[in-house]
Amino acid sequence: IFAVDVANTADAAHCIVWKRNGWLAPYLPEEVAKHYDKAYYDPDGLNIVTRILVSPIAYNTDLVKKDDAPKSFKDLLDPKWAGKMVKGHPAYSGTIMNATFQIARDLGWDYFEKLAKQKVMQVQSATDTPKKIQLGERAVMVDGAGYLVIRYKETGSPLEIVYPEEGTPLATGPSVVFKSAPNPNAARLFQNWMHSREAQQFLVDWARQYSAHKQTVEKPSVRQLRDIKLMKEDPAAVEKEADAIKKRYAQIFKV
Repeated sequence: IFAVDVANTADAAHCIVWKRNGWLAPYLPEEVAKHYDKAYYDPDGLNIVTRILVSPIAYNTDLVKKDDAPKSFKDLLDPKWAGKMVKGHPAYSGTIMNATFQIARDLGWDYFEKLAKQKVMQVQSATDTPKKIQLGERAVMVDGAGYLVIRYKETGSPLEIVYPEEGTPLATGPSVVFKSAPNPNAARLFQNWMHSREAQQFLVDWARQYSAHKQTVEKPSVRQLRDIKLMKEDPAAVEKEADAIKKRYAQIFKV
């Protein structure tokens, strides 16, 4: 990698490959060492979690009454949701790859085999699913960018989030500096800024994504990450199983 200074990914498994290939340069800003738990940065200083993403269920409140809304992933197997759901594709999105892996691990691949019979609309990105329910093209999203649902809701769209009873899929988004960065000093300065309290609070306030910086504060209307039952992220397993996940998913959903 010779044309890139800094990269951010929604699939932490990428960092495992980049580290193994020797592409990364170590750099740990002082503020990260001081205000981030060690779980959120590489022990060798080769990546830092810039953002934390959740992939909940969500629905359009014009199309689904609150009392009728699904409360769990298993609820989505009810025949009443057939033809009314949208899901992202793990071959195109890091967030969706992590969500698909976690759901399959915790609920079994037979869950997806049953879900596929529900005539689920397939889209690519984690940002596509919130758009489809915002536009009313589908009533319920199976997975996708929770932060975008919050942003749409705050601007008046009739959307609501459901944090599934089984747990909500989680994806961390790490940033790295490449060893062959054409602007290595600028790359490090950017990492300093991006992981400062000021920049992370901006991310929280405007992107509605979660931060690992201990000094950031969520808006009162946004559920705190600690108050959400989360599924467990496992980048090492995703890195090993990614190709198999994509293949099996494509076979099940025929996409």
